[in-house]
Amino acid sequence: MLENRQALRKCRRLVFKAGTNVLFEKDGLSGNRLKALARQTATLRRQGCEVLIVSSGAIGAGFKKLGLAERPRTLKLKQASAAVGQVFLMAAWEKALSQAGLLSAQILITAGDLADRAGFLNTKNTLQTLLAHKVVPVINENDTVAVDELKFGENDTLGALVAGLAEAELFINLTDIEGLYDADPRRDPQASLLSLVERISPSVLALAGGGGPLGSGGMYTKLRAAKRLAEAGTASVIASGARRDVLLKIVEGQDVGTFFRPHPKKLHGKKDWLAFASRPRGRVTVDRGCAQALTRRGKSLLPGGISGVEGSFAPGDPVAVQDEEGRTLALGLSNYSSAEIEKIMGRPSRRIAEILGYSHSDEVVHCDNLALSEGLL
Repeated sequence: MLENRQALRKCRRLVFKAGTNVLFEKDGLSGNRLKALARQTATLRRQGCEVLIVSSGAIGAGFKKLGLAERPRTLKLKQASAAVGQVFLMAAWEKALSQAGLLSAQILITAGDLADRAGFLNTKNTLQTLLAHKVVPVINENDTVAVDELKFGENDTLGALVAGLAEAELFINLTDIEGLYDADPRRDPQASLLSLVERISPSVLALAGGGGPLGSGGMYTKLRAAKRLAEAGTASVIASGARRDVLLKIVEGQDVGTFFRPHPKKLHGKKDWLAFASRPRGRVTVDRGCAQALTRRGKSLLPGGISGVEGSFAPGDPVAVQDEEGRTLALGLSNYSSAEIEKIMGRPSRRIAEILGYSHSDEVVHCDNLALSEGLL
């Protein structure tokens, strides 16, 4: 567990995300910036740390090639810009990484690819195989085919997802400012950089500002990604991609950027997929006693504690579990369909077979298939 900066020296696998505003200068992609990141990647590899890259910039590289004056707003133009720009973006990464002595691979994914557990595991296996063969994966959302309901939204979320998918120990989110400040540094010259964030509370989220002119994210999405990772037991850092040797300095344990301390318990296996990639097909609402049993005692979800059901889902589908105030407590795999739960909710498990005429399980969601969360969704 990389619970502090000094522990980062032990990191053996990391993901870094390079934002659009890190990779671009006024005239386009910055060859010097890509070379610097590739050189640091090669150094980390020699030190025994595997590296995966999540790269923004396909739409930013493509829309000017199409003769557009500004970043496109419609889905069709975004897809067209991504199709053109992805060629230039990957060619730039391949050139920079090959000059540093590294073999690279392009991986384009959508949220829909990973929402199914089989797709999640297939992608995970591909990444593991590439790393075993000393290949540097360069990952981006497949904006060319993604539609709104299947999009990650921005690459901060994708970066956090890849970190979980690859079982990385550290996620470094490179942006165009030094990290998280206690006020907006673009407006307040007295703003102070926060070196350490113990917990991403609502007051911390309130510190978030807007994004740059070419990118689609902002500090808020970066904090949401860091929060998601921290809850899953993965350390993260937000830092400036313009700082010299930023990756190396972070892994050396230097006080660079903002470090987000991870939760001491790391998610693994099926819970990792539930937390990072599954898309709930519905929701079940639980009473206060049941909520406490799930969150404080690690119990399974029984029908007696359920007070409501939303959506239509089948046995085996992922569902969100929420309290009576609508706060998401967990994601889990349901043993029963929404129609079955409507019949057995509020009843003891011993009556399931009597009510339905059969019983799949005493639990609606077993604790082994339940990933707890603080406002995960």
